[in-house]
Amino acid sequence: MNRRADRFVEPTEDPRLTAIAPGDERAALMEFLRRQRRTLELKCAGLDAGRLARRSVPPSTMSLLGLVRHLADVERAWFRRTMAGLDAPRLYRGARDDGDFDGAVADDAVVAEAWRVWRAECAFTDGFVARAADLDVVGDHHGAAVTLREVVLHLIEEYARHNGHADLLRERIDGRVGE
Repeated sequence: MNRRADRFVEPTEDPRLTAIAPGDERAALMEFLRRQRRTLELKCAGLDAGRLARRSVPPSTMSLLGLVRHLADVERAWFRRTMAGLDAPRLYRGARDDGDFDGAVADDAVVAEAWRVWRAECAFTDGFVARAADLDVVGDHHGAAVTLREVVLHLIEEYARHNGHADLLRERIDGRVGE
């Protein structure tokens, strides 16, 4: 049987689509980042800890819960360490340096902590961008100068790539598809 799976939301009801004021680059970039974050939340919505922690295909350790943890660490690295210059150690470190995925286990407390940490890192990012003098503020990425503009664009790209993974993971879990 070849049927189309259920969609997450109908295009006319998509909460991610909002207007962007012309000429405001910072607002446009942050809106695109917000949409990518919201997509991750949609892909994870309604799943219990077991389904969120379900691995893709062996030998991969990728899971939706792992993606939430990974993206929390990505936001932390780029905004706390690179842009703000803070001493912010990685959140999830495993024996193979893959703790964000290896530690993504089917436990309600692990899920709750992952979402709490992810939201805190998103809030830090949003606050940093809002307070920055402009998008040309420079951070230090392993000895190389990088602008806030480049980092926000990188984060949008990072989420977009991983949301593609999330599409496939979610479809494998329960057949749901969509943007």
